Amino acid sequence: MEVGDLVSCIVDRIVGTVVFVKIQGQKGEPEGSIVFSEVAPGRIRNIRDYVVPKKKIVCKILRMSNGNIDLSFRRVTQKERKEVLEEENLSKSYEGILKTICKEEAEKIIKKIKEEGDLVSFFEEAKSDSKELEKIVGKDNAKKIIEILNSQKKKVARLKKEISMTTTKPDGITLIKKILSNLKDFEVKYLAAGRYTIETESEDIKSADKKIREKIEEAEKESKKLGVEFSLK
Repeated sequence: MEVGDLVSCIVDRIVGTVVFVKIQGQKGEPEGSIVFSEVAPGRIRNIRDYVVPKKKIVCKILRMSNGNIDLSFRRVTQKERKEVLEEENLSKSYEGILKTICKEEAEKIIKKIKEEGDLVSFFEEAKSDSKELEKIVGKDNAKKIIEILNSQKKKVARLKKEISMTTTKPDGITLIKKILSNLKDFEVKYLAAGRYTIETESEDIKSADKKIREKIEEAEKESKKLGVEFSLK
Protein backbone atom coordinates (compact mmCIF):
# COMPACT_ATOMS: atom_id res chain seq x y z
CA MET A 1 0.00 0.00 0.00
CA GLU A 2 1.11 3.54 -0.76
CA VAL A 3 -0.19 7.03 -0.03
CA GLY A 4 -2.85 7.88 -2.63
CA ASP A 5 -3.94 4.26 -3.14
CA LEU A 6 -7.63 3.39 -3.12
CA VAL A 7 -8.51 0.53 -0.77
CA SER A 8 -11.65 -1.48 -0.05
CA CYS A 9 -12.56 -1.44 3.66
CA ILE A 10 -15.09 -2.85 6.10
CA VAL A 11 -16.26 -0.46 8.83
CA ASP A 12 -15.32 -2.02 12.17
CA ARG A 13 -16.37 0.51 14.82
CA ILE A 14 -16.99 4.19 15.54
CA VAL A 15 -15.24 5.69 18.57
CA GLY A 16 -15.80 9.36 19.37
CA THR A 17 -15.13 11.25 16.16
CA VAL A 18 -13.08 8.51 14.49
CA VAL A 19 -14.22 5.63 12.25
CA PHE A 20 -12.04 2.51 12.39
CA VAL A 21 -11.99 0.12 9.42
CA LYS A 22 -10.37 -3.15 8.37
CA ILE A 23 -8.54 -2.83 5.04
CA GLN A 24 -9.46 -5.72 2.75
CA GLY A 25 -7.12 -7.60 0.43
CA GLN A 26 -4.06 -6.98 2.63
CA LYS A 27 -2.23 -9.47 4.83
CA GLY A 28 -3.82 -9.54 8.27
CA GLU A 29 -6.44 -6.94 7.26
CA PRO A 30 -4.65 -3.95 8.84
CA GLU A 31 -6.67 -1.30 10.63
CA GLY A 32 -7.15 2.19 9.25
CA SER A 33 -8.84 5.27 10.71
CA ILE A 34 -11.01 8.04 9.26
CA VAL A 35 -11.61 11.26 11.19
CA PHE A 36 -15.10 12.72 10.74
CA SER A 37 -13.80 15.60 8.59
CA GLU A 38 -12.61 12.99 6.07
CA VAL A 39 -15.96 11.18 6.05
CA ALA A 40 -17.92 14.10 4.58
CA PRO A 41 -17.47 17.86 4.17
CA GLY A 42 -19.21 20.19 6.61
CA ARG A 43 -20.85 19.37 9.90
CA ILE A 44 -21.97 15.76 10.39
CA ARG A 45 -25.16 15.47 12.42
CA ASN A 46 -25.42 11.68 12.25
CA ILE A 47 -22.33 9.68 11.25
CA ARG A 48 -24.53 6.65 10.52
CA ASP A 49 -25.95 8.50 7.54
CA TYR A 50 -22.56 7.84 5.94
CA VAL A 51 -20.97 4.79 7.57
CA VAL A 52 -22.20 1.95 9.78
CA PRO A 53 -20.35 -1.09 11.19
CA LYS A 54 -19.94 -3.98 8.73
CA LYS A 55 -20.57 -1.69 5.74
CA LYS A 56 -18.12 -1.97 2.82
CA ILE A 57 -16.62 1.37 1.74
CA VAL A 58 -13.77 2.55 -0.50
CA CYS A 59 -11.18 4.93 0.96
CA LYS A 60 -8.06 6.79 -0.12
CA ILE A 61 -4.83 6.47 1.87
CA LEU A 62 -3.75 9.91 3.16
CA ARG A 63 -0.84 9.04 5.45
CA MET A 64 1.04 6.03 6.79
CA SER A 65 3.37 6.37 9.77
CA ASN A 66 4.35 4.25 12.77
CA GLY A 67 1.78 1.60 11.88
CA ASN A 68 -1.06 4.12 11.63
CA ILE A 69 -3.00 4.38 8.37
CA ASP A 70 -5.05 7.56 7.93
CA LEU A 71 -7.81 7.29 5.35
CA SER A 72 -10.34 9.50 3.59
CA PHE A 73 -13.83 8.47 2.50
CA ARG A 74 -14.99 11.82 1.12
CA ARG A 75 -12.06 12.19 -1.32
CA VAL A 76 -13.09 9.11 -3.29
CA THR A 77 -15.23 9.90 -6.33
CA GLN A 78 -18.23 7.81 -7.32
CA LYS A 79 -16.36 6.64 -10.43
CA GLU A 80 -13.31 5.58 -8.39
CA ARG A 81 -15.54 3.73 -5.91
CA LYS A 82 -17.26 1.85 -8.73
CA GLU A 83 -13.94 0.89 -10.36
CA VAL A 84 -12.48 -0.47 -7.09
CA LEU A 85 -15.57 -2.56 -6.35
CA GLU A 86 -15.69 -3.87 -9.93
CA GLU A 87 -12.03 -4.87 -9.74
CA GLU A 88 -12.67 -6.58 -6.40
CA ASN A 89 -15.55 -8.58 -7.90
CA LEU A 90 -13.37 -9.49 -10.89
CA SER A 91 -10.61 -10.69 -8.56
CA LYS A 92 -13.11 -12.92 -6.73
CA SER A 93 -14.26 -14.29 -10.08
CA TYR A 94 -10.67 -15.22 -10.98
CA GLU A 95 -10.21 -16.88 -7.59
CA GLY A 96 -13.34 -18.93 -8.30
CA ILE A 97 -11.95 -20.07 -11.66
CA LEU A 98 -8.69 -21.18 -10.04
CA LYS A 99 -10.57 -23.09 -7.32
CA THR A 100 -12.70 -24.83 -9.94
CA ILE A 101 -9.76 -25.88 -12.13
CA CYS A 102 -6.90 -26.32 -9.67
CA LYS A 103 -8.92 -27.73 -6.73
CA GLU A 104 -6.82 -28.12 -3.57
CA GLU A 105 -3.80 -26.40 -5.14
CA ALA A 106 -5.80 -23.21 -5.75
CA GLU A 107 -5.03 -21.43 -2.45
CA LYS A 108 -1.30 -21.96 -2.88
CA ILE A 109 -1.49 -20.66 -6.48
CA ILE A 110 -3.54 -17.59 -5.48
CA LYS A 111 -1.00 -16.78 -2.77
CA LYS A 112 1.89 -17.12 -5.25
CA ILE A 113 0.25 -14.78 -7.77
CA LYS A 114 -0.56 -12.18 -5.09
CA GLU A 115 3.05 -12.19 -3.89
CA GLU A 116 4.07 -10.80 -7.28
CA GLY A 117 1.09 -8.49 -7.92
CA ASP A 118 -2.67 -8.82 -8.15
CA LEU A 119 -5.01 -11.37 -9.73
CA VAL A 120 -6.73 -8.94 -12.10
CA SER A 121 -3.52 -7.73 -13.75
CA PHE A 122 -2.16 -11.28 -13.89
CA PHE A 123 -5.24 -12.70 -15.64
CA GLU A 124 -5.64 -9.75 -18.02
CA GLU A 125 -2.07 -10.38 -19.17
CA ALA A 126 -2.69 -14.14 -19.37
CA LYS A 127 -5.46 -13.55 -21.93
CA SER A 128 -2.87 -12.35 -24.46
CA ASP A 129 0.15 -14.32 -23.22
CA SER A 130 -0.42 -17.45 -21.12
CA LYS A 131 3.26 -18.34 -20.50
CA GLU A 132 3.30 -17.20 -16.85
CA LEU A 133 -0.04 -18.87 -16.20
CA GLU A 134 1.31 -22.15 -17.65
CA LYS A 135 4.36 -21.94 -15.36
CA ILE A 136 2.15 -21.69 -12.28
CA VAL A 137 -0.79 -24.01 -13.09
CA GLY A 138 0.57 -26.26 -15.87
CA LYS A 139 -0.30 -26.33 -19.58
CA ASP A 140 -3.50 -28.38 -19.30
CA ASN A 141 -4.99 -26.26 -16.52
CA ALA A 142 -3.86 -23.06 -18.25
CA LYS A 143 -5.69 -24.14 -21.40
CA LYS A 144 -8.90 -24.78 -19.43
CA ILE A 145 -8.64 -21.42 -17.68
CA ILE A 146 -8.07 -19.50 -20.94
CA GLU A 147 -11.11 -21.23 -22.46
CA ILE A 148 -13.24 -20.05 -19.52
CA LEU A 149 -11.87 -16.50 -19.79
CA ASN A 150 -12.58 -16.37 -23.53
CA SER A 151 -16.13 -17.63 -23.02
CA GLN A 152 -16.96 -14.91 -20.48
CA LYS A 153 -19.19 -12.13 -21.75
CA LYS A 154 -17.20 -8.95 -22.24
CA LYS A 155 -18.42 -5.71 -20.71
CA VAL A 156 -20.25 -3.52 -23.19
CA ALA A 157 -20.35 0.25 -22.74
CA ARG A 158 -22.93 2.60 -24.25
CA LEU A 159 -21.74 5.86 -25.77
CA LYS A 160 -24.05 8.80 -26.47
CA LYS A 161 -23.53 12.23 -28.05
CA GLU A 162 -26.08 14.99 -28.55
CA ILE A 163 -26.10 17.26 -31.60
CA SER A 164 -28.23 20.18 -32.75
CA MET A 165 -29.09 21.05 -36.36
CA THR A 166 -31.27 23.97 -37.42
CA THR A 167 -31.92 25.84 -40.67
CA THR A 168 -34.34 28.41 -42.09
CA LYS A 169 -34.16 26.96 -45.60
CA PRO A 170 -37.51 25.78 -47.05
CA ASP A 171 -36.12 22.29 -47.72
CA GLY A 172 -34.50 22.15 -44.25
CA ILE A 173 -36.05 18.81 -43.25
CA THR A 174 -34.71 17.17 -46.41
CA LEU A 175 -31.24 18.62 -45.81
CA ILE A 176 -31.16 17.41 -42.18
CA LYS A 177 -32.30 13.92 -43.23
CA LYS A 178 -29.49 13.84 -45.77
CA ILE A 179 -26.93 14.72 -43.08
CA LEU A 180 -28.33 12.14 -40.67
CA SER A 181 -28.22 9.44 -43.37
CA ASN A 182 -24.41 9.56 -43.10
CA LEU A 183 -24.75 8.41 -39.47
CA LYS A 184 -26.44 5.12 -40.40
CA ASP A 185 -23.85 3.06 -38.47
CA PHE A 186 -25.23 4.57 -35.24
CA GLU A 187 -28.58 4.76 -33.50
CA VAL A 188 -30.01 8.24 -34.09
CA LYS A 189 -32.92 9.53 -31.98
CA TYR A 190 -34.92 12.72 -32.35
CA LEU A 191 -35.30 14.68 -29.09
CA ALA A 192 -36.97 18.01 -29.90
CA ALA A 193 -36.53 21.24 -31.89
CA GLY A 194 -33.54 20.16 -33.99
CA ARG A 195 -31.88 18.14 -31.20
CA TYR A 196 -30.75 14.55 -31.78
CA THR A 197 -28.77 11.89 -29.94
CA ILE A 198 -26.29 9.55 -31.59
CA GLU A 199 -25.71 6.31 -29.68
CA THR A 200 -23.65 3.16 -30.01
CA GLU A 201 -22.52 0.17 -27.93
CA SER A 202 -19.02 -1.28 -27.93
CA GLU A 203 -16.58 -3.41 -25.95
CA ASP A 204 -13.85 -0.95 -26.95
CA ILE A 205 -15.16 2.43 -25.79
CA LYS A 206 -12.07 4.39 -26.94
CA SER A 207 -12.33 3.05 -30.48
CA ALA A 208 -16.09 3.69 -30.55
CA ASP A 209 -15.61 7.25 -29.27
CA LYS A 210 -13.05 7.95 -31.99
CA LYS A 211 -15.35 6.55 -34.68
CA ILE A 212 -18.41 8.51 -33.52
CA ARG A 213 -16.39 11.75 -33.31
CA GLU A 214 -15.08 11.26 -36.85
CA LYS A 215 -18.64 10.78 -38.12
CA ILE A 216 -19.82 13.87 -36.26
CA GLU A 217 -17.00 15.92 -37.82
CA GLU A 218 -18.09 14.69 -41.26
CA ALA A 219 -21.69 15.62 -40.45
CA GLU A 220 -20.57 19.08 -39.33
CA LYS A 221 -18.65 19.67 -42.59
CA GLU A 222 -21.66 18.50 -44.60
CA SER A 223 -23.93 20.82 -42.60
CA LYS A 224 -21.76 23.85 -43.44
CA LYS A 225 -21.88 22.99 -47.15
CA LEU A 226 -25.68 22.74 -47.04
CA GLY A 227 -26.18 25.86 -44.92
CA VAL A 228 -27.36 24.04 -41.78
CA GLU A 229 -26.29 25.27 -38.35
CA PHE A 230 -24.61 22.42 -36.50
CA SER A 231 -23.40 22.09 -32.89
CA LEU A 232 -22.23 19.30 -30.61
CA LYS A 233 -23.61 19.49 -27.07
